[in-house]
Amino acid sequence: MRRDYISSTGLDEADLAPDWLTQFGRWMADAITAGLPEPNAMVFATAAPDGRPSARTVLLKAYDARGFTLYTNYESRKGREALANPYASLVFPWFPIHRQVVVCGTVERVDRADTEAYFALRPRGARLGAWASPQSSVVESRAELDEAWAEMDRRWPEGDEVPPPERWGGLRVVPETVEFWQGRESRLHDRLRFRCTDGSWVVERLAP
Repeated sequence: MRRDYISSTGLDEADLAPDWLTQFGRWMADAITAGLPEPNAMVFATAAPDGRPSARTVLLKAYDARGFTLYTNYESRKGREALANPYASLVFPWFPIHRQVVVCGTVERVDRADTEAYFALRPRGARLGAWASPQSSVVESRAELDEAWAEMDRRWPEGDEVPPPERWGGLRVVPETVEFWQGRESRLHDRLRFRCTDGSWVVERLAP
């Protein structure tokens, strides 16, 4: 189960974009062009105040100079952990093109107006699901979830506007480091990291 990345091109400092945002945009475009399934899928790792970690795969919904945005139920495990202990890590696992991006930083809530704007773009079923699901809570059965969804369907018939629940909204990971990892032959991978220090960004090469 070992694969050597002999066909991979390297990642040199001279080829790196001047900032992490531009570099991430380049690599996201490459992942989309390569036809990767759900290239915006990312592992979102959080920890409880006592340090116990948890991780799950979520979808990136926006990114800009402020950071990387996802949406969730604030009462879910990830929501509770991210707000109680506002530090997190993201991993974009683009295995077919021998790349990954690793982000570490702080977590903040997205403005309510941004949450409402995004929620309005979601399919109706997903909007109803946000109301029906007590995310991360124990439920008796699938039937309980289906009935809760059906109740929301009756509450907001087709054509009615479905507002976002108060417990639901965006989380933004504000990066302190953004590492670009390129697989190379003999496990001598290229790892270039943008790190924020005193308000400025520096680029560092990490040993594989």
